[in-house]
Amino acid sequence: MPAGDAAHAQAWALAPLIAGSPVMRFATRVGKYPRPRLAPPRITRALPNRAAAVMVHGSDGSVQTLCLDLDTSKALQAVVDADAAAITALLTSCGLRFVADHSPSGGRHIYVPLVERLAAEDSRELVEALATRFPSLDPGPHQNITDGCIRPPGSWHKSMTGHQVLDTPLSEAYDIMRLRNPATAVAALRRVLAASIRQVRTRKDARATARLAVATTSGTIGFQSVRGTSVLRQVARTGIYDTARYKSASEARMAVLSHLSNFSITLPQVQERLTTDLAGLAALYQDTTHLGRLLPFEWDKAQAWVAQKNGAVRAGKEHSNKCDTGLPLTHRGGTEEVRSPASVMAEINDLENVLYAILDQRLASTGREGITLRFLLRAVIGFARAKGTLLVDVGCRSFAREMGQHHGTIARLLPRLVKHSGGMLSKVEDAHGWQADSYLLGLPEQWKDVAKAHAWRKGKIYGIRPVFRALGAPAALVYEAIERGSHSPTTADIVRATKLSRPTVAKELMTLAEVSMIERHHGAWQILHTTNLRHIAEWLGVQDDYEYQCALIRAQRQSWHAHLERFIEPVIREEDIYDEEISEWDSWVPDGYGELSALDRHLLAA
Repeated sequence: MPAGDAAHAQAWALAPLIAGSPVMRFATRVGKYPRPRLAPPRITRALPNRAAAVMVHGSDGSVQTLCLDLDTSKALQAVVDADAAAITALLTSCGLRFVADHSPSGGRHIYVPLVERLAAEDSRELVEALATRFPSLDPGPHQNITDGCIRPPGSWHKSMTGHQVLDTPLSEAYDIMRLRNPATAVAALRRVLAASIRQVRTRKDARATARLAVATTSGTIGFQSVRGTSVLRQVARTGIYDTARYKSASEARMAVLSHLSNFSITLPQVQERLTTDLAGLAALYQDTTHLGRLLPFEWDKAQAWVAQKNGAVRAGKEHSNKCDTGLPLTHRGGTEEVRSPASVMAEINDLENVLYAILDQRLASTGREGITLRFLLRAVIGFARAKGTLLVDVGCRSFAREMGQHHGTIARLLPRLVKHSGGMLSKVEDAHGWQADSYLLGLPEQWKDVAKAHAWRKGKIYGIRPVFRALGAPAALVYEAIERGSHSPTTADIVRATKLSRPTVAKELMTLAEVSMIERHHGAWQILHTTNLRHIAEWLGVQDDYEYQCALIRAQRQSWHAHLERFIEPVIREEDIYDEEISEWDSWVPDGYGELSALDRHLLAA
């Protein structure tokens, strides 16, 4: 047996000393630990060959070990590590000894063995009090008496990519688990956490009061969350943010700093709290050097933005409300109606909503060309958004560049797109001279309710980006579904969003994961924002094809323009005709030019 496997097998011997009852559960493929149909298996001496977890509570609900689970799904890795260091320091100051391990995913477990078993409600209160101070701590194992469990040291991780690695030396860990901690040390911990325990009890009483009010009041009433913690405050604590709202860590930390700027807090106070309740904010920076260099600059920027938002008018700048008073543009092509830019962009947002809600499914059922038509409509809307108008007069070659297709293919597909768009796209003018075919986008009456029922998701809309010339259009659809998701979608969510078959989606997910464009985390897929799509396109050899196509289109357009210029009669202006009296004498030159100094003559000549 390899040395590493032997160490894990020896660490598994601690499992019976951690468990509240001598039984265990095995993980499923999705990483859950369900209740077995028959009698649960007892903890074995030998290390199980799959992920196993031991029960935290005994048959009477009491626990013999406090199990603190610090999870990377609740906070960034830097926050987890900082919380682990703070918790171990707190336990040591109270005279408590503990055993620690870590998992392949970066999570950490801290086990505090007890001489006297604690009742379920007391242990839950203690762990929840710790969770109010340390955002990465998951109190879940102690909140469920019947199903609360935890993987002990040595056990396989649920992903089967490694084991729970024991951080405490094995001999010391066995000594700690055998001798355990007295009740006096637990009482000392409760005294230190007295304020947090009171906070937990207050919230519990407030939730009970709110539930009673709902049960005894006729009708439906709304009430705010008892906890009331803002989303940005949670980001500041954990470092985890909504990627659909903030595209990068830079945007997320600027939002947090702007939120903090609304309160009477100074930069030194923020810097002091970066190791406590603002540890997530610190984790949003690359490293300590990056933090020290950028934090003062971004804090000043956030302060200035908040001051401006609160009404501090800067010199030379006027503020006014934007009122959309423009009339709606119709398909009649009349010029008497004028649209405001805001109303145009609002209608483009509605068109995107209809595209993803209805037209995607309709175009997917048109046959083999359906997926190309879906991206062609995205390209049309993308050009409309870039130009800020519903009238799109873009040539087939420009569409071909955005789609990675030949311009002849685009010319053939555009009429089919008009036919299957349900009135959302119509051709209003044929090409002539330098002018390309003109298409008008508009929201049909029958889909206005659909557009209003869906919230527009902020973000760009693309045709087929260069990297997907190599990976294929189905991969582009799958990537778009993950990129536009309000949360990290599962495979089933992606199948529903893309209207592709599950084998196709599974294949494309594996392809995207192989080139490090996406990753799977706890059964859900998410974008790797550190990956540069241009670099992957260069690595796959398609960036050169894209640049060659751009150069070819540019040369073809110049050739066509040169051909058109042959039929244009040159305009002869009066100043182009030679006249001796005008051309040989300049009235702006003074009569005494020869008497001027050399410097003055040079300045006049210039």
